[in-house]
Amino acid sequence: MDTFRPAASGLPVLIRPDGTPVRVLVVDDDPDLAEVLCGALRYQGWEVRTAGDGATAVARARELQPDAVVLDVMLPDTDGFAVLRELHAVQPDVCVLFLTARDAVEDRIAGITAGGDDYVTKPFSLEEVVARLRGLLRRAGMARQPADGPRLTVGDLVMDEDAREVTRAGELIELSPTEYELLRFLMHNPRRVLSKTQILDRVWSYDFGGQAHVVELYISYLRKKVDAGREPMIHTVRGAGYVLRPAVR
Repeated sequence: MDTFRPAASGLPVLIRPDGTPVRVLVVDDDPDLAEVLCGALRYQGWEVRTAGDGATAVARARELQPDAVVLDVMLPDTDGFAVLRELHAVQPDVCVLFLTARDAVEDRIAGITAGGDDYVTKPFSLEEVVARLRGLLRRAGMARQPADGPRLTVGDLVMDEDAREVTRAGELIELSPTEYELLRFLMHNPRRVLSKTQILDRVWSYDFGGQAHVVELYISYLRKKVDAGREPMIHTVRGAGYVLRPAVR
């Protein structure tokens, strides 16, 4: 039986929130399988790279900073679970789709428990892999359709850039112009740690001459409006900066 069937066409394009192509790392020691997978994912308009073993996978992840990883459980130098732990040390929020020939319930549980987001068993169709990846990326707020236009979405937080309106779980959030621009910058870079310097340069511009404390102040304002009474989305990464992530449910 063939492992793959042709991918479905006509799916809406998915891009990263900043408008650049989605980045995917395919990790499998079967070069033919990896090539077919890459072809299907590149057909989606995504930037795709491959690795044939665990050590190469971690190195490529550091270079690419992928939004998602398609990860085979059985690799020549280690197993996918060990690779996942190393990937999460580099990029904690990357979406991971496990591929494996094992289909026992305990193996599926092991994959999810290890931190994987989804699990596909061989043989599988390319349509299934693509569909699951698209679902993971959208639910994580790491990809959107260009047709979404001025709407930015991260979890249940939505920004309509045309109307300059922000809602969370459908509830309107009133923001000052500076709060809006700060949140807009965070939403264009979900799951990415942004330093105070980056935020100052982008939100207040190079000629502002401000100090880091103004960022802390406005982050606190945003938290009171975006996170108040809800699961937090704005997080401090000590010594590094701030990151916006979908709320944990």
